[in-house]
Amino acid sequence: MNTNTSSAFVMITLLILLIIPSSFFIDALGAIFGVFLICTFIFLRFKKGFQEVEEDYLDNMLGMPTRFSFEELKNVTKNFSNKLGEGGFGSIFQGTLPSGSEVAVKHLVGFGPVNKSFMTEVQTIGSIHHFNRDLALGWQIRKKIILDIAKGLAYLHEDCNQKIVHLDIKPQNILLDEHFNAKVSDFGLSKLIGKDQSRVITTMRGTPGYMAPEWLSSVITEKVDVYSFGIVVLEILCGRRNVDESQLEEDRHLLGLFKRKQEEGQLMDLVDKCSDDMQSNAAEVVQMMKVAAWCVQTEHARRPSMSILLKLFEGSVDVAGNLNEDFQNGLTPEAMETFASIVLPCLLSGPR
Repeated sequence: MNTNTSSAFVMITLLILLIIPSSFFIDALGAIFGVFLICTFIFLRFKKGFQEVEEDYLDNMLGMPTRFSFEELKNVTKNFSNKLGEGGFGSIFQGTLPSGSEVAVKHLVGFGPVNKSFMTEVQTIGSIHHFNRDLALGWQIRKKIILDIAKGLAYLHEDCNQKIVHLDIKPQNILLDEHFNAKVSDFGLSKLIGKDQSRVITTMRGTPGYMAPEWLSSVITEKVDVYSFGIVVLEILCGRRNVDESQLEEDRHLLGLFKRKQEEGQLMDLVDKCSDDMQSNAAEVVQMMKVAAWCVQTEHARRPSMSILLKLFEGSVDVAGNLNEDFQNGLTPEAMETFASIVLPCLLSGPR
């Protein structure tokens, strides 16, 4: 199109605009705006209807826990001020209900894409009784869990073509099915060691609180898993975390508390008080605590192998009688800060 043609086209367009009454454009604009309003109304009604259906679904879902408004949750968590960690769908905050019960509140990030998965999680959690009340695990179940973990570690250490050292044994990496069968999981930090190797030098890795003292030298053996196993066993028997900030300062570290109670001859004080069955079997539980004490010996050479532990559980061997009671807390978060400048690099795993 040349310049003359373009000029002619513009002039014709202007003439058409002058000929057509301005009221036509006003009517057309009004019609478009009206259609827009109708579409918006229909969309909002549809959205509201969908939300109502979703609300009804949530109310009628089997096992659905008590529901709270967002304002109620803001009050419970003090405006989401105490962040505990992050989950699969958002952050988790500590809260306190008006009744005084402590709760964990998950603040979702983007509800739509995770709707189905989150609802499955809610339904599952809502169907579970509170661990510390109606469904506190009894002694036989806890003993079974401990045995299953020991079998898994013994297989990794001794029955594979190459020795597999897990390096991150902790409760979060132990999976339980509906029958409380335990499986060791999450091998992201594991290390392969040849059958002809007794130890290996590697970068520090694991979760503070479950890491053996020898990690400071970076020369490790499969006995670091034995140490972590001992800590997990103590947690299972005592019904508390190995590092519990809610406790008095002298009781925060479970291993230090265990050492003190052992010296005082009061290990029964540590048996989980939330389970009547555990209390009824306190004598056996204390014997298992001594097994855990064997596992957390400061010197790795004094710890048993996992195969020896299996024989012990079968009753064919006894707990060593010459245990060194000078237990170390291993590498706690505080210890990690102290040694951070001399033990680098490292691969640390946080709570999940």
